Amino acid sequence: MARPVLRHRKTAASLAAVAMAGLAFGAATALSQPAQAATAGLIRVDQTGFAPGEVKQAYLMTGAAVSGATFTVLDSHGASVLTGKVGGTSLGKWNAAYPDVYPIAFSALKTPGTYRIKVSGSAAATSPSFKITSADALYGKLVADGVTFFQAQRDGSDVIAGSLKRQASHLHDSAASLYAWPEFAPDDSDIITTADLTRTGGPVDVSGGWFDAGDYLKFTNNEAFGAITLFAAQRALGSAAPASLAAEAHYGETWLDKAWDGKTKSLVLQVGIGSGNAAGTFFGDHDLWRLPQQDDGDTASTDRYAAAHRPAFLAAAPGGRISPNLAGRVAAAFALAAQVDATAKPARAAAEYQAAASVYALADTRTPPNPLTTALPNAYYPEPIWHDAMELGAAELALAAQQLGHSPTAYLAQAATYAKDYIASDTGDTFNLYDNSALAHADLLKALAAAGHPAGLAVTPAALTADLKRQVQAAATKAKADIFHAGGDSTNFDVNAHTFGFLTVQALYKQAGGDTSFDAFATEQRNWLMGANAWGVSFMVGEGSTFPHCMQHQVANLSGSLDGTGPIATGAVMNGPNNPSNFTGGLGDLQDGMKKCPPSGADPYAAFTGHTSRFADDVRSWQTDEPALDMTGSAVLGAALQEAIAG
Repeated sequence: MARPVLRHRKTAASLAAVAMAGLAFGAATALSQPAQAATAGLIRVDQTGFAPGEVKQAYLMTGAAVSGATFTVLDSHGASVLTGKVGGTSLGKWNAAYPDVYPIAFSALKTPGTYRIKVSGSAAATSPSFKITSADALYGKLVADGVTFFQAQRDGSDVIAGSLKRQASHLHDSAASLYAWPEFAPDDSDIITTADLTRTGGPVDVSGGWFDAGDYLKFTNNEAFGAITLFAAQRALGSAAPASLAAEAHYGETWLDKAWDGKTKSLVLQVGIGSGNAAGTFFGDHDLWRLPQQDDGDTASTDRYAAAHRPAFLAAAPGGRISPNLAGRVAAAFALAAQVDATAKPARAAAEYQAAASVYALADTRTPPNPLTTALPNAYYPEPIWHDAMELGAAELALAAQQLGHSPTAYLAQAATYAKDYIASDTGDTFNLYDNSALAHADLLKALAAAGHPAGLAVTPAALTADLKRQVQAAATKAKADIFHAGGDSTNFDVNAHTFGFLTVQALYKQAGGDTSFDAFATEQRNWLMGANAWGVSFMVGEGSTFPHCMQHQVANLSGSLDGTGPIATGAVMNGPNNPSNFTGGLGDLQDGMKKCPPSGADPYAAFTGHTSRFADDVRSWQTDEPALDMTGSAVLGAALQEAIAG
């Protein structure tokens, strides 16, 4: 059996032919050239659309400099509703094939409807269609579709079939054995060096929960982050939240309640192993490409840990100290659950609050492990900081305490101290799996206000608000200089998660201080995510007309449509563009069982690699094309908060 192609994202043709390949995937089309030999171009626009009052901009990519080009906005009947001039100054060179990118400003378009942009004159191009619609409709669809992806990730007996026809899976997880942490080969490898795993106890019930990514592993750290984003989204939307959001958030929390044993003070860290051992006497999850329902019936000796009897690992010995990033995040998930359940389900909320407090109390903040505990191996999810997670845990516990009639004083003081430590030493990122400070700051501000702004704490509301602004400002400054106004770094991992995170931070900052100066920035980030980028791709499956169909996702690859005509993994958010250096050696061979995707084998996006950034929609492309809980959770929360601030 070949070694795995599937990896976690942190481990470490002619233009005409490419353009035609792009058409097969719904890419923006170039019109046939008129008699005056206009330069053929491509229009990149947010394919989901715009709210009436938003700043609206698209981008014209051309193979040569043009001047005097004009545009017409056409409605669904082909009638002209707006005309204007394409910006006369190029925003910059994307790559050798597209040396010029021109802005198309059409903010005057405000009437709800479906539209296209047609460029004529010295350039010729037609955009994909897009809508002018309410912010509720625009962001509400992203929230609902993101939840749909979480549903598709369900494990256990309580799956939702959906369009991908999911079936119950890994029922043997209900009686999993516990094992000692395995040893891994050096250099961030996930290959286990020992001849076998060492059983330490069990059985434990770790059935259910969500698959982490395109594989079938379950990580408590990531499950907690997924629950946090869903509960925070539910809280932000209130009565406007879809019923599916509350149900899915609680589904994740139910699994966390299995992972946490309050009687023995034990927290399960992970279920399953990624790869097998160097000797090849047993395999891991990434060595197999199959539908999850096949695992319980897999009797092969080499698959004993990969499929039918997956190992579970504890985060620490029972009653022992837990890595603070993990403890803070799990505590925050339970405390958020207590907040949303406080009124309608007070008994459940009380139990959730107790679980949050118990996990939080075991955080090892005096001698945190190095590296911090996230996954086995740590290289799957290398996390550098922890003050943010502990601030979030304390802030959510304070808010839950206030709702349930308990004193929040101790948690307020601790959250303030962790916030001060974060601001002093951990700054440099924005909201995502590895940095939860924006949500922590915003919720600490709420808890402080509810407590009457007690004096003498380690951080002030002004300092918290200033740090929220810093996070938005840093991205907005980068976006201002970027050709497509992208605030994220598309030369590194997780650009999509970070960019959705900008929607979260901007909304939280606006709620905290009322500053509207970053509204256009938030719109630009959604635009980039939904097609106004060099590739013309919406990075959330099912949004717009052009989105990935070949993700490195086993269920989507084996049960979905590979050409866009059948079932898709609606709502999935993948890693996104990445540095071409991460593709050294190419994409590799297809793993046994993989369906070739794209079916033609051609890369329709090769012509758009530029600015040290590449995107490949290929089942082998873990570097750009593997979806995950944290990325989609970031999208759900960002969209929910944008919907909330829009009223």
